[in-house]
Amino acid sequence: MCYNMNVWGQIWAKAVYLVCNYSPKGNWLGYAPYKHGTPCSACPPSYGGGCRDNLCYKGLDNNLPEEREENNFIEPEQKIRPRVSKPETPSLPVPAPTKPPTVVLPKNEVVNTQQMSQLLTCDTKLRDQCKGTTCNRYECPAGCLDATGKVVGTVYYEMQSSVCRAGLHAGVIDNDGGWMDVTRQGRKDFFIKSNKYEVQSLGKYQSANSFSVSRVAVKAITCETTVAQLCPYQRPAKHCPRLYCPRNCLEENPKISRVIGTSLYSDKSSICRAAVHAGVLRNNVGGYIDVMPVDKRKLYMASNQNGVVSESLQNPVGGKAFRVFAVI
Repeated sequence: MCYNMNVWGQIWAKAVYLVCNYSPKGNWLGYAPYKHGTPCSACPPSYGGGCRDNLCYKGLDNNLPEEREENNFIEPEQKIRPRVSKPETPSLPVPAPTKPPTVVLPKNEVVNTQQMSQLLTCDTKLRDQCKGTTCNRYECPAGCLDATGKVVGTVYYEMQSSVCRAGLHAGVIDNDGGWMDVTRQGRKDFFIKSNKYEVQSLGKYQSANSFSVSRVAVKAITCETTVAQLCPYQRPAKHCPRLYCPRNCLEENPKISRVIGTSLYSDKSSICRAAVHAGVLRNNVGGYIDVMPVDKRKLYMASNQNGVVSESLQNPVGGKAFRVFAVI
């Protein structure tokens, strides 16, 4: 609250000066601060599908040391007219629906090719790629031993390090490339240099944010396996293994192998049948899928997709949600 604010030569009395500090930058004069579309539909994958109050949301791990961004800079000043507060009209509470709505969609045979994994270059730095506590699954190309991207640290790597070359240094992948999981590890006081697997890392004796790399675990599951059984929600957050589903899960008893939701599924759902429902897996083939646990949902919508009729569920007790992705 400013009792006398000088705004380009004019004195505004009792004005509220509001500063919005968010990333990515935007909200410049003359430009819309948003895009039209479904809320949270364009959230970066590193948010893990989290959505709260119609905003992208990621639950940070409170047990990790505080992370702070290095090399912050100040944006060039924009001449934007300060906003003056206005009394808000109280809104009436919206009554809760008495019955969960359902969405009845026509059957289709479209296969969803959306992947959780991201393809990197040999020189991609994690700082430029990962914004969440648990980062995504990454695929590195072949030939990164000949790249010039620097690696800082051993076991724990500084965020300015090349992701793929850190994977080589840790022995998680070889020069033929491959898949690996990356996890943020909070701030470390220092980073040790070493020469491992033909990659020379650098040392840094200064506090900075860090990450670790690990091999992608693979696990075969049955048609009845659920995320609640397989990927417990815990801190620090961990990656779910890459899963292999058998074929013909649609022949399983739907009372045992339930599918609850559409796109986002309750963790009590059959993973493999949910994958068929989402279109990332063909029932008569089976195969590999990736699973990403996300925050609990208050409402799961029913639909009929790819030969699977899912259930709706409102205000479930406990539990979390998940998404399934194709592996191509």
